[in-house]
Amino acid sequence: MTEPLARTERATRHYGQNKALDGVTLAVHRGEMVELLGPNGAGKTTLINLLVGLRRPTSGVVELFGGDPRHPASRRRIGVTPQESSFPPTLRVGECVDYVSGYYDNPVDRTELLGRFGLDGLAKRQTGGLSGGQRRRLAVALAFVGRPELVFLDEPTTGLDVEARHALWDGIRAFHAAGGTVLLTSHYLEEVEALAERVVVLGNGRVLADDTTAAVRGLVGVRRVSVTVDRLPQLSGVTRVETVDGRTHILTPDSDRLVRELVGSGVSFVDLEVRPTSLEEAFLSLTGGDSATGGDATAAEPALL
Repeated sequence: MTEPLARTERATRHYGQNKALDGVTLAVHRGEMVELLGPNGAGKTTLINLLVGLRRPTSGVVELFGGDPRHPASRRRIGVTPQESSFPPTLRVGECVDYVSGYYDNPVDRTELLGRFGLDGLAKRQTGGLSGGQRRRLAVALAFVGRPELVFLDEPTTGLDVEARHALWDGIRAFHAAGGTVLLTSHYLEEVEALAERVVVLGNGRVLADDTTAAVRGLVGVRRVSVTVDRLPQLSGVTRVETVDGRTHILTPDSDRLVRELVGSGVSFVDLEVRPTSLEEAFLSLTGGDSATGGDATAAEPALL
């Protein structure tokens, strides 16, 4: 395999007594679409900050294009959208693009860039007059101005409605299909499964899993048994139970045994379904965490906090 575009080896990062990263080893190779998945405090943003040169590791190795991430020559080859971004409210959208373009020898044409991210016709609009979703799309668009080889996107679609989120996915996919490399984080499980080829699960500053989305689901060996039942009997091997809209969902490592026990209990039930876990369920099993719904998530789109 070729040398990675970005890598860490046993990287740690301390903030006072808090260990944000604890011996993280990661390599991102050309052409990959890699997702960092984990709850708040897992170390995702800290890891990105090390790779783009905004922070230095307390110990370990961090490299970007084989050298120091703080070197300007390396940083010109990347694009970054941080978790939070702001713009001077009187600056116009076109002026923002032109300002960032000035740092590159061959920037993407302004009109082309704005069209790619659904910002057509907004070049003369002051950023202070943009909606939250439009500002977020502008922040993502600016990561692609310099025709980067590698893009870091920290929760790129936070605050966007479903339609705008899908439009951004199309832009990211197009960049990747053209040979670009992407490392992104997200709270949206739908987004992870729609975009990522490889998932790196972080928890408490450590890598808990690094594999394909399907393999991460399979790591925990948990299946989801869904059934409509008035009263759930006592069953063995149950790791989690939830009821949504009158339907009971049971997580278990042995779905065959659970179904046999359910049939043998004599309890009446209908609409039995057994399927693999979702990425969220795999994540919860790997980290031992609890799921929650973030402020920007909807009931149809589970989020991780």
